[in-house]
Amino acid sequence: MTAGELTLPATVQLCFENVNGSCVKAPYSPGPRLLLYLVFGSGAVLAVFGNLLVMTSILHFKQLHSPANFLVASLACADFLVGTTVMPFSMVRSVESCWYFGDAYCKLHSCFNGSFCYSSIFHLCFISIDRYIAVTDPLVYPTRFTFSVSGICITFSWLLPITFCFSLLYTGANEAGLEELVSALTCVGGCQIAVNQNWVLINFLLFFIPALVMITLYSNIFLIAKQQARKIESLSHKTAKSSDSYKDRVAKRERKAATTLGIAVIAFLISWLPYFIDSVIDAFLGFITPTYVYEILVWVAYYNSAMNPLIYAFFYPWFRKAIKLIVTGQVFRENSSPINLFAE
Repeated sequence: MTAGELTLPATVQLCFENVNGSCVKAPYSPGPRLLLYLVFGSGAVLAVFGNLLVMTSILHFKQLHSPANFLVASLACADFLVGTTVMPFSMVRSVESCWYFGDAYCKLHSCFNGSFCYSSIFHLCFISIDRYIAVTDPLVYPTRFTFSVSGICITFSWLLPITFCFSLLYTGANEAGLEELVSALTCVGGCQIAVNQNWVLINFLLFFIPALVMITLYSNIFLIAKQQARKIESLSHKTAKSSDSYKDRVAKRERKAATTLGIAVIAFLISWLPYFIDSVIDAFLGFITPTYVYEILVWVAYYNSAMNPLIYAFFYPWFRKAIKLIVTGQVFRENSSPINLFAE
């Protein structure tokens, strides 16, 4: 027996033993495996319960019933669905390197993944438009961004992504021209969705165009906010009319809301931009991204769904108060919905 024969690898592990055409399994050792489950699992739990708290707060407390907040609640719903329908299954796939949930849910899982991602970015885009109007003309804003306008924005943010993703994946248009690659990659226990170059570019544009709108609007918002701050400072030593004082207070509140949601937009872009850039590079260079790099990019993107509740909790005192009332069960008391969350 030669030295080369002595170093032959052990029997290859399969996702499904005794099944013809099973994918090869690449298991982690127990330590890293447990750590990955803890990291990925905590992200899913935070996405579910954090966004559930956001939705409950806005929908339960009447003081939070505003067109802008309903947009935020709808955004939280998209992130909540990522935490329930996407992250737990991706966690098992990432750690076990196998898909155990069937071919039907593989495609559905991919549809959910794309739909809720695009839904999030459209929500954030409309929120940036809302904040721009609120900061540039805070006194006229309530008559321009009404509940009906908010409802149209929410409907569009859900309908377009869901229609696009389900149509793309269930018609097989994403695999056109990639039939040989798809055939080579297909095995029992795998869940890989291939997207050709044309549709990868369309996917990227659906991300890039709203992102560009958000960056442009928030850049203008912060320039306007800086100008307003200088104006207020220059008037601080003069006697201002009560109407001016009210306008200043409204402008200050809207700027603070814009800043908080601007941070949420930045977090979204940082989370998802690497993934979308890699998807374009991958499609044009023959899908060369190593599996572990792809998994890192995917999970950085997924974690965005858990970040927004943390941002709200850090910057919004009313959200912290709402969390306390929900967690302590005070929301189940009669007449809890009119509670003043903005009281000092």
